[in-house]
Amino acid sequence: MNHTQTACLAGGCFWGLEELLRQIPGVLETEVGYTGGSTPDAVYEQVKTGHSGHAESLRIVFDPARLSYRHLLFEFFRIHNPSTRNRQGNDAGTQYRSAIFYLDEEQQRIALEVIETVDKSGDWESPVVTEVVPCGAFWRAEEYHQNYLIRHRGGYTCHYRRRLDLGE
Repeated sequence: MNHTQTACLAGGCFWGLEELLRQIPGVLETEVGYTGGSTPDAVYEQVKTGHSGHAESLRIVFDPARLSYRHLLFEFFRIHNPSTRNRQGNDAGTQYRSAIFYLDEEQQRIALEVIETVDKSGDWESPVVTEVVPCGAFWRAEEYHQNYLIRHRGGYTCHYRRRLDLGE
């Protein structure tokens, strides 16, 4: 019996997203990579150009007995700005878009419900522009990107946890 679930999210630079989401109780594993585009075997040199179609993404394995998918998404919306299209902080381009890559119909349904709740909360001044799309192939990022902010304390990140209710 499988006691874990997997989520795949994109919300700007994957370093900061990974650093904050991995700290949530119930998150068991994180892996940064690329998904959402058409370039097979994507690597950073391709993705950073914005021409691969991929987003810098994070695959998260979590324990649903300790962390629901719904709560994980609310935390995701506290950590990045879902109201800026193709941008997080100084990072701009489609590779930095906000996206929820769902793995099944239940994740899709929950993602759309959470986005509606976040929009109605009024905590973000502009509407949420987060894409909700099927998760395709996920290409693991190069090793130097994995756990980057653990290995490089004080490294660049535009992510931080906001104290928002979001209607949760």
